[in-house]
Amino acid sequence: MARLIAVPLFSTLVIAAMLLVLDRMLRLFDFVATEGGPVSVVWQMLANLLPEYFGLGIPIGLLLGCLLAFRRLATSSELDVLRAVGIGYNRLMLVPYMYAVVLAVLNLGIVGYIQPKARFNYERLRYELRTGALGASIKVGEFTSFPNNGPTVRIEQSREEGRELSGIFLQQTDKKGNALAVTAEKGKFFGTANPDEIIFQLTKGTLVRNEVGIPTPRVLRFDLWNIPIPLPKSDPFRGRGGRNLERTLPELAVLGRKSNKDEESRDTSRAAFHFRLTEVAAMFLLPLLAMALGVPPKRSTSALGVFLAIVMIVTYFKVNEYGQAVGGLGQIDPFLALWVPFTIFGGLVLWMYYTIAYVPGGQPIGALERVFSKLSKAVRRWLPGRRIQPGADDEDDDVPAEGVTA
Repeated sequence: MARLIAVPLFSTLVIAAMLLVLDRMLRLFDFVATEGGPVSVVWQMLANLLPEYFGLGIPIGLLLGCLLAFRRLATSSELDVLRAVGIGYNRLMLVPYMYAVVLAVLNLGIVGYIQPKARFNYERLRYELRTGALGASIKVGEFTSFPNNGPTVRIEQSREEGRELSGIFLQQTDKKGNALAVTAEKGKFFGTANPDEIIFQLTKGTLVRNEVGIPTPRVLRFDLWNIPIPLPKSDPFRGRGGRNLERTLPELAVLGRKSNKDEESRDTSRAAFHFRLTEVAAMFLLPLLAMALGVPPKRSTSALGVFLAIVMIVTYFKVNEYGQAVGGLGQIDPFLALWVPFTIFGGLVLWMYYTIAYVPGGQPIGALERVFSKLSKAVRRWLPGRRIQPGADDEDDDVPAEGVTA
């Protein structure tokens, strides 16, 4: 049982994380390229998003892992053998709940402590990209002007993530009106002890200087020349906790106390706190839901239960998000907005499990299975290339046709 659950669980978790990472990776590459930052920052930003993706993928992975394990036991008749030797449904839930407890504790650590800090680091990297604190950037092929009377620079080519520059043009005018124009074959940026200034080192170039009052410009050829460039000043990034996503569970609990006079902050913090708790608590219902929907009716291989399980868990999470939003606005008490849907969902799951475990021949989605079977037959009847005589698929058509001797 443990092996049957582990394979689809971890496969689903890895695939879900990879799909989410690939989707966000394209947007991050576009964002970093637009801001002109180094490519390495993309991997740092993706690493800070992984806790959020795992927080979403762990519940779905647990559900599909248990569901596919029970479905395999049922379709191979192993479930019937286990029940015949006295192993009931409650005993079969032992291994799934071992997974559920471990993954729920892990998910609590992720959504309660790791994800808020990772989200803050992600927002900090975005801020530093926009303000140029990451080495930002002179875009290739464009004119870039530095503030505080700094020069205007254009670079034709950039190699090794900006460490090797070539085809450089630089122009600067001071407060007195003296102009300086420089062309160089290569160049590099170097840091200094002053955090508000960098050194632009140019190699093999020509310098032309026009001074006020001197009609003839001065021309100088050089092999190596250093020019200091002032960096734009930016305010330090805000402290962690600017958003509820960046606060840990204890911090949300403190802000959500009745003693907090800021009603908006109190309501949004309570809504976020209960949202995370219900998200973790719902994981203890997933093995029961997997059992109820993973066992198809006898002599059936329908996958309707798999589809319905995914629809139910996604719908519940969306309802929870809506409850968090409404509770944060103060229209409904956050406790009621989050725990009432959880109670309804839990009651539905417990009824479904009771039906399949304790009602003889019980099938919680038996009516849906019958409708789905009839629709499948209707679709197969009208598929191109299939010639089915009327009544050929009817299960009760056991009587010989007229004119035929039995």
